[in-house]
Amino acid sequence: MFGSDGLRGKNAIINFLGSTGTQIIGVICGFIVPRIIIGTYGSEMNGVMQSIAQFLSYITLLESGVGGVIRAALYKPLAQKDNNKVSGIVMATEGFFRKICLIFVIYSVALACIFPYIVEGGGGWLSTFAMVLIISLSTISQYYFGITYNVLLQADQKRYVYEMLGAAAVAVNALLVFACASLGASVHVMKLVSSLVFAIRPMFLNLYVKKKYDINRKIAPDKGALSQRWDGMGHHIAFFLHSNTDIFVLTMCAKITKAFSLAEVSVYSVYYSVVYGIEKIVNILHLSVEAAFGNMLAKGEKELFKQNFRVYELLSMMLNTFIFTATAVLLVPFVSVYTGGIDDADYIRPLFSYIIVLAEALYCLRKPYNNVTNAAGHYRQTKKGAYLEAAINVALSIILVVPFGITGVAAATALAMGVRTFDYVRYLYKNLLEERMTSFFKILLVNAAAFAVTFGLSRLILPDIMDSYLMFFAYAVVIALISGVTVMAFNFIFFPRNLKNIVSTVLRTVKNFLKR
Repeated sequence: MFGSDGLRGKNAIINFLGSTGTQIIGVICGFIVPRIIIGTYGSEMNGVMQSIAQFLSYITLLESGVGGVIRAALYKPLAQKDNNKVSGIVMATEGFFRKICLIFVIYSVALACIFPYIVEGGGGWLSTFAMVLIISLSTISQYYFGITYNVLLQADQKRYVYEMLGAAAVAVNALLVFACASLGASVHVMKLVSSLVFAIRPMFLNLYVKKKYDINRKIAPDKGALSQRWDGMGHHIAFFLHSNTDIFVLTMCAKITKAFSLAEVSVYSVYYSVVYGIEKIVNILHLSVEAAFGNMLAKGEKELFKQNFRVYELLSMMLNTFIFTATAVLLVPFVSVYTGGIDDADYIRPLFSYIIVLAEALYCLRKPYNNVTNAAGHYRQTKKGAYLEAAINVALSIILVVPFGITGVAAATALAMGVRTFDYVRYLYKNLLEERMTSFFKILLVNAAAFAVTFGLSRLILPDIMDSYLMFFAYAVVIALISGVTVMAFNFIFFPRNLKNIVSTVLRTVKNFLKR
């Protein structure tokens, strides 16, 4: 894959391995750290810290999607080794993010003053005030020292550097949280240590880039590179709403209309945490290859781009079908085991589970078309679809939440995902591939048939009730095998040449990687 440029294939594999390792470490530590905090400092304090982090995250709306816009602007000068152009873009980006950093500092101080009046259980005004400032430290460091260079490394196909630093920080943080809890340190000391670990990471990233790249810091900032930031804003807002709309609407509806209790938010969160984890696994493939396609487009390698995109498209569709088919079948059984013994809410929601899996599957389905369109820098041309997705998601969620609850907001999200996915596919085929969408629909129908067969077979052998993780994992292995074999068989029957190309391409890329 990636043609004669072996470096592209090598970087794609390293990025894939780096992302995979980071996700595995993140998942493991993601179970360990909250358990330590809850066991040592209590659920109430953990809830306060989670709430603070959620409020602080709203500052990301100010980024306006600049990260993706800058990556697209960097592909060509990096491919051409135009150091002055790269330096100008980096200086403009750094200036932009440092302005956001200043705004974030002001926002953090204001939130620290106000937040003690919003929540209870933080240990008093001064305690909560200090906690907000402590938690904000890592974000301040990220905006001031690291985020610009993170974007640069992604564009230069070296995302693995950031991923490795991230994995190290997550692992070290888990060890230090455990040490603080074991030594009886106060919650503020524990959280300060944790925040400093993540604050140091962007500093290391800053030092790495300054050592490896000859950035001319005296050159004038290339503000033209930021010209599409308002077009990128639509994409960023759509992503933000995709991640935050449903829980916000459910929370506000529970408080205002009293149509249901906040227990529904808990039900939604349990299901969403699973499908979000699945999305992160699927996303490893896409994060690994986006910069490689950006490099091809920057070099004008149009035919090579088309050949590689066909491989990428089919591989992505097969991966989505395999993973989300298994997820659709196994989600309710997993939740039944996970929430065993809890009777304060009804967690067994088959219809809701199918809809939320569909929504996330549609979101992942569009990734190849989304990533390649962004790699080409076509933010302005696709911004209308972003605003349409956001409008559909918010409007329908508000309309459907009262009569249908969590199922309604999930359906609104799924419809919004579907509309935007089709828009991305249509745009890429028309403007970058310059051909009809026939092949896309054929791939979609074949994999939809594979899903239907797998789902039908799985429902015949899957019991209605599971009472242990051992039982769940045993059936999960069987379902995964059925899904994998069915997807491979259907795609081999209808796309034998393409599937052989995928196998040979992967083997060749790995072989070239091992030689270097």
